[in-house]
Amino acid sequence: MKYSTHIPNPDVILIGSGIMSANLGAMLKRLAPQLKIQVYEVTEELAQEASNGWNNAGTGHAGICELSYTPSREADGTVDVRRVIEIFELFERSKQFWSYAVAEGMIAHPRSFINPVAHLSFVHGADQVDFLKARHAGMAAHHFFKDMVYTTDRATIGRWAPLLTEGRDAVPIAATKMDSGTDVNFGEISRQLLDWLSRQDGCGVATNHRVIDLQRSGAGWEASIKDFATGEIRKNTAKFVFVGAGGGSLRLLQQAGIPESKGLGGFPIGGQWLVCDNPAIVQRHQAKVYGQALEAAPTMAVPHLDTRVLDGKKTLLFGPFAAWTTKFLHRKGSWTDLPRSVRPDNIGTLLKIAYHNLPLVRYLVQQGTQSMADRMKVLHIFYPAAKAEDWKLIDAGIRVQAIKQTDGEAGIVHYGTEVITNADRTISALLGASPGASVGVNIVLEVIKLCQPQLLATPEGRARMKAMIPTWDEDTKLPANAARFAEVQRRTNELLQLG
Repeated sequence: MKYSTHIPNPDVILIGSGIMSANLGAMLKRLAPQLKIQVYEVTEELAQEASNGWNNAGTGHAGICELSYTPSREADGTVDVRRVIEIFELFERSKQFWSYAVAEGMIAHPRSFINPVAHLSFVHGADQVDFLKARHAGMAAHHFFKDMVYTTDRATIGRWAPLLTEGRDAVPIAATKMDSGTDVNFGEISRQLLDWLSRQDGCGVATNHRVIDLQRSGAGWEASIKDFATGEIRKNTAKFVFVGAGGGSLRLLQQAGIPESKGLGGFPIGGQWLVCDNPAIVQRHQAKVYGQALEAAPTMAVPHLDTRVLDGKKTLLFGPFAAWTTKFLHRKGSWTDLPRSVRPDNIGTLLKIAYHNLPLVRYLVQQGTQSMADRMKVLHIFYPAAKAEDWKLIDAGIRVQAIKQTDGEAGIVHYGTEVITNADRTISALLGASPGASVGVNIVLEVIKLCQPQLLATPEGRARMKAMIPTWDEDTKLPANAARFAEVQRRTNELLQLG
């Protein structure tokens, strides 16, 4: 669906129509109905880049199955699970906001964007089996994960996910499972929230419009916007700008010239999936199964075999496979994006990072030149009986990893999502990746707390936020709050029909 509504001189301009802008726009309008909000999107339809259902794994990242959030054991043999506990709590806040949106009629039937899918961690080999046992012990001790089950029994794992054990050799295996995992179509959430926003007084959404420049204008910002349909370039000003443009955020930050953008660089990584639509296979697998990162692979390339529900149809995805690219956007990117992002203030950082990450560059080139047979060998680690004729390769989204001067000799690819905000808090931009979309509600909550604190400074504002995210000001990680967490989660799951 195309949109072409323009609000002159709004209070807020949102650049990009992905999950971050959608969450932020909807939350701001519910907090302060008088706000005027304008959204600009470069593609002809909403949420076609990183948030699009086919361009990401759709995992409701809650730390349940993602082994990269607990990468290794401590010296005493235990596993540090603080990171997964934090991520779980933040994803629950996302669910709370989306359930509120369902209850208020902002989003249609919940199964259009979220579906219950068990989350499994799966490992093989004695060392990994021991690691997973220790990970389970650490997680199951917390009330968030009290229902997590661990087993080394092949028959049990076969009941959980038959494809994992069919044709497998005698190497020891183990798995953990929680039934409360989810498959999420972040693109669908974005489209429905922004469609709701477009119908509110004082709000506009314009697709097929690219913001080509950002410049200071008094106490706010002037955006230059190109209408691709007519070629016209128009100006619009706002007191606050949020740049949620995925890979396009870096260029706009550089144009804005804020000191916080100095030295920032970007490193794009393409993605690919193997997809199976064979009903006989798809119906036998009902889970998201994550394993350990393969040797030489970055953390974002942890392989997983996923049940997906997209466009009303169930399918299987396996991957991701990385690929070398110089584009910053999947649909509206250019091969010149990377070279054009190089500037005097970031070239030193980029060269230093490149020097210390040559193995990663070689890995990306190797990934992009793999044959189907090479990719099937990786799939066979999860699904030994898989046949090439049942799978096809598709391109996925592009991730642009932000590189800061402070990264020094650090690896390019790491987990985490960052928001860059200028000193007077009139512009914020999203950079980074996983688990970004899943914890996006909390990310935009932090943006509001930092950049629009007056909206939460009154009892009325805090009550409105409490209605949207009941635990926004509570620490549900604490054992003393276990009953409160269970109560809110039960209500949230009822509204989202997650059982």
